[in-house]
Amino acid sequence: MAEKAKKTKKELELESKLNELTQDLQRTRADFENFRKRVEIDKSAARDAGRSGAILKLLPVIDNIERAIVYVPADLQDNSWVQGVAGLVKNLEKSLESLEVKRINAKPGDAFNPDLHDAIQFDDEAEGEHEVIAEELQAGYTLAGRPIRHAMVKVTRK
Repeated sequence: MAEKAKKTKKELELESKLNELTQDLQRTRADFENFRKRVEIDKSAARDAGRSGAILKLLPVIDNIERAIVYVPADLQDNSWVQGVAGLVKNLEKSLESLEVKRINAKPGDAFNPDLHDAIQFDDEAEGEHEVIAEELQAGYTLAGRPIRHAMVKVTRK
């Protein structure tokens, strides 16, 4: 009978050890799964940061082409070369859209949104309750819905 009690005690010890090891394994699996998810998030963030950095280097090219188009003399407006240069901006913007980059809407009369727009100038003499955009000074862009460059605008009240 004493031997049977010993076996039971031994069995209880083994069962306790088995439960302990099972819990350790479950914790280790959970930790590994959390680690794997964290690594995926970090990789995705690194890809987005790299893509964002590359896109930010291209945006001044679009800005310069747009400025050049604005100052084309009236007698050259219909020139095919000028039309081709103007088409570059549209092609670049289509390419950026395929990368989830979109231009921020900053037309005169639109509501000023500090999350998307940087107020570079403010019309102090204007009166009204709502801040609206008077002029877009530089285009802003979002990447996958998050601003990567705010639109620089002149703000007035309406």
